[in-house]
Formats: sequence, structure tokens, C-alpha cells
Amino acid sequence: MNVSEKQFKELYEAAVKASENSYSPYSHFPVGAALLMSDGSVVTGANIENRSFGLTNCAERTAVFTAAASGWRTFCALAIATPKSDYPVGPCGACRQVLTEFAPADTPVVFGAKWEDIVKTTLGELYPYDSLHELAMDNEK
Repeated sequence: MNVSEKQFKELYEAAVKASENSYSPYSHFPVGAALLMSDGSVVTGANIENRSFGLTNCAERTAVFTAAASGWRTFCALAIATPKSDYPVGPCGACRQVLTEFAPADTPVVFGAKWEDIVKTTLGELYPYDSLHELAMDNEK
């Protein structure tokens, strides 16, 4: 699925809106994520913190888990919004691992604090040595 600039902007705006549902009383760093599904629908997530930081769930994983719990097994694009940051903040390593479980390496990703400073990339560029995709390619040979 090709994602237009307009679709990406709408997806990013959905991520910004999702960040308003963040539960981040410790870091005060709201994050929102929005996944574009193959039928054009959007699934969102926000970061949910816990005073035991290891139990915190990032916005990206919240969105992926919500989508998977609804029966989706892949998505077409991802937008991440960090509206209180001074610069674009990409997904953490745990999120990169989970994201690549549910989408191919060429899946487009945008992230940033505001649309004007957005970073456009792909899952493969975020996570270049993803063993899951390398194993899948080996199995196709």
C-alpha cells in the first residue's frame, strides 16, 4: 500500500491525538502512535507508565497490541508523535523489535515532535539487522 503525504499527515495527527491519552505522571513525556491498517482504518496507542518503569508500556507497543488483539497481523504505516520533545524521538529498541514482528522492513514510518520536523524512514532503517526478517528471507530460499 502506497501512503500519500495526506494520509501520513492524518496518521501523524491521529498519533498526536492519541498522545493526549498518555498516562505519564513520572516522565511527563506523552507519546502517541498510530498504525495505518490495510483497509484504511487507524489503530492508536499511548504510553502508559508505571512507577516501576520496567512495567511501562510504550505507545507503539500499545497500538500494536491493540491491533493484534483486534485480529490484525500486519500494518501498512506507522506515525509516532512526541509533542513535548524538542526534537524527533524514535521508537525504543523493544518497540522496534515488536513492530518488526507485525510489518515488513519496507513499512514506512514517520516520527517527530511536530509535523514540520518529521523524520521519514522505514522499519528496516530503524532496525537494520532484524533477525526475524533475515530468518524469513532465509526460509524463502
